[in-house]
Amino acid sequence: MSDNTTYSLADLQSWANASKALAKPGKLAVFGDPIAHSLSPQMHNPALEAAKIDAEYVRLHIAPANLETALRELPKQGFIGTNVTIPHKTEVAKIVDHVSEVARRTGAVNTVLVNKENGELTGHSTDGPGFQRAIREEFSVDLKDLRILILGAGGGAGRAVAVQCAMEHCERLVLANRTLSKVKTLEAELEEFFHDPDRLEGPAERLTAIALEDAEALANELYQIDLIVNATSIGMKTTDPPLIPCHQIQPHHLVYDMIYSPPRTRLLADAEAAGARAANGLSMLLWQGALAFEFWFNQEAPVEAMRKGLTDALKD
Repeated sequence: MSDNTTYSLADLQSWANASKALAKPGKLAVFGDPIAHSLSPQMHNPALEAAKIDAEYVRLHIAPANLETALRELPKQGFIGTNVTIPHKTEVAKIVDHVSEVARRTGAVNTVLVNKENGELTGHSTDGPGFQRAIREEFSVDLKDLRILILGAGGGAGRAVAVQCAMEHCERLVLANRTLSKVKTLEAELEEFFHDPDRLEGPAERLTAIALEDAEALANELYQIDLIVNATSIGMKTTDPPLIPCHQIQPHHLVYDMIYSPPRTRLLADAEAAGARAANGLSMLLWQGALAFEFWFNQEAPVEAMRKGLTDALKD
């Protein structure tokens, strides 16, 4: 498969003919709209090769109106499963036959497993668990031991990460978002994870929500935070404004920017200048993929082969 090859719904419906050019049977995919930019094939195909699995991973350009039709076509065409990216994650959660607890709580699915016996579809979310593993790899610490601020917690990966942090019973969780109502709703949903009658409470609320533009509230929270997470798209462009004033980042902070292209955003540069430890989102992308592999094949993912595939792709 060439680096930007994509297939359509019509291709999927006549898969035996459409996939003739593939070196191995096309049994895994990523759905998206658009999808040509996805690095998932460069990550998963080396993993399949390393694990000696006779399958190939492809891109499927699926419009929202065709999403359910495409999903129901997967068992008919012998697919093992698929990943799902923008804009389909929320809708897939409504279509599949079963969802994991994490996917149910986040309201989104990014990995689908096809039951080869009955064709039923099970939806998983690897966003939060992938983030958990990424933080452990980058900073050698567990979420449960951290006071965490999530910038852009109102939806998408930010919401998934917030749910994961709550489910891990992190020390403290601050949800920041442009639209305050979104994180206020999420705050109410996550309250159950922060009520422990046997736990001594500190001076600050363990769970709170603030507006991202509220500079004073943000400054006050940063004094009581260990891990700062950027789940917004701010930082992809060199002209983007700073998310946090650089003087408010302290040496004790850990800073994780989910953006991985460019690899060094302004937030990461400011964190490094402040003496803080910082990392970009490539490790999260890697562990999301590794967890999907584990769901599909019920075996440990060849993580280093996947890492090499990603890093090689980003060099191109």
